[in-house]
Amino acid sequence: MGLRERKKEKTRLALLDAALSLFLEQGYESTTVEQIAGVVDVSPRTFFRYFTSKDHLVLWFHDHAEEILLETLESRPPEESPFTAMMHAIRAVIDDLEGATPEESDRFQKLRRLMDEHPHLVGQSVARGAHTERRLAEMVAARRGTEPDADQLSYLIVAFAMSTMRVGFECPRRDGTLEEVMNRMSETIDLAERSLRPGWDLQSSSRAR
Repeated sequence: MGLRERKKEKTRLALLDAALSLFLEQGYESTTVEQIAGVVDVSPRTFFRYFTSKDHLVLWFHDHAEEILLETLESRPPEESPFTAMMHAIRAVIDDLEGATPEESDRFQKLRRLMDEHPHLVGQSVARGAHTERRLAEMVAARRGTEPDADQLSYLIVAFAMSTMRVGFECPRRDGTLEEVMNRMSETIDLAERSLRPGWDLQSSSRAR
């Protein structure tokens, strides 16, 4: 990352930190783009170079995780079963979280608090997650040599794999440190892999159904 890119990343993170703090201090609806930009001493126009809206700020973790998922899935060996490849992609997200700095952990915790205090934002998160799952299903279908719009199994593979992340993230409770969340996610992945019926090959299920 060059100097220009580092400066841009610094500004992006400053806007994100300012927004999360303001959202929690005075409420999501009461916070304006102008206020967020003002804390960082930039113009609203500069804000929109980094984020398309306040909603985009809330979904920063989805954007980051999606990038890791897609890149990892694409890099997996073509002969690997789609489900195994998906689980490697999810583990890559956990590996990334394990390398989080104290500042990144703080952002993660603030985002969780924000979601808990403003439930309507959960709907946006769910919609963003559905978009990610569709992109992943298209990649899984390509690995299986099928058309995504006519391939329910590819969507099932992705939905089952991604549910391990959701369950680990939310159950049995939503609170806890980032380290505790990562441990639960890892445990859920292990449980999912052990729970597959012996001999069930997700890659070779009937495609005619």
